[in-house]
Amino acid sequence: VQLVESGGGLVQAGGSLRLECTASGVTFDDGYVIGWFRKAPGKEREGVISISTGYGDTYAADSVKGRFTISNDNARNTVYLQMNSLNPGDTATYFCAALHGLAPHLGAPLYKWWGPGTQVTVSS
Repeated sequence: VQLVESGGGLVQAGGSLRLECTASGVTFDDGYVIGWFRKAPGKEREGVISISTGYGDTYAADSVKGRFTISNDNARNTVYLQMNSLNPGDTATYFCAALHGLAPHLGAPLYKWWGPGTQVTVSS
């Protein structure tokens, strides 16, 4: 199983970015949970948002509710993270991760497969 993130970059505060996570070696229709996590320098890894590819249920951290949304395209084995109203506090390396399951959550140790990450930098 391989996960690859894309879409990171530099954006001004208040702007938007859309990240993509594309998986190979799995079939999303079989039921996977895809989560997005982020790691900023000097900070702990933080769970951001996750989705069940089987049911479409989502779960988001309080810090991103109302700003970030997640969606999936099972035909493309791809999950999208739409990030709006970005602020400098959102600056981090963003990782997608996957586990075989149905209930979305942000328990990082339970995720089995991880992508290499993509950098998001929000300037003030």
